Amino acid sequence: MYPYLKLATTLLRARYRPQLELEETGILHHRVGITDIDPFMELNHARQIMYMELGRWDYSARAGFIALLKRNNWGLTVGGISIRYRRRIPFWKTFSVTTKPICHDSRWFYFLQEILRDEQICSSALIKAGAVCRSGLVPAPEVLTAAGRDDWGHDIPQWVNEWIVAEGHRPWPVGNSG
Repeated sequence: MYPYLKLATTLLRARYRPQLELEETGILHHRVGITDIDPFMELNHARQIMYMELGRWDYSARAGFIALLKRNNWGLTVGGISIRYRRRIPFWKTFSVTTKPICHDSRWFYFLQEILRDEQICSSALIKAGAVCRSGLVPAPEVLTAAGRDDWGHDIPQWVNEWIVAEGHRPWPVGNSG
């Protein structure tokens, strides 16, 4: 089930936290709860992705994107995730989620998200995300123009570009349009 209560709490708290500039990093702090653990008494991998989603919601609210989405009748979507896990996070331990936009191309925004415990990276993810409208994906430059930030842009790092290229070579299941 989707964590609507955690989402509502995240968005409510975001209203009282400092706003973020587009290039800043958002940070959320959490504790591994009973609904987050797997049979090994540690933060479940799928829950890590869920906490990263909450991090993107917090970032979007504090950077002004939620208001922008509402004004333009847009929604949010994720087009892909590449995640690496390195360290376990035991039950009841605290951890942080960082969210930072790193670049965009003609269609998508790319975020680096990390989960840290005791200042050590436990997992790291590259997220391809964007805004959508009824006709489909809203090009990233159009979103930036609507946000008054068409000056924002970074060169696409080589490792991100290689992931984009690799995703382009990945076959899509037969019978589905991509």
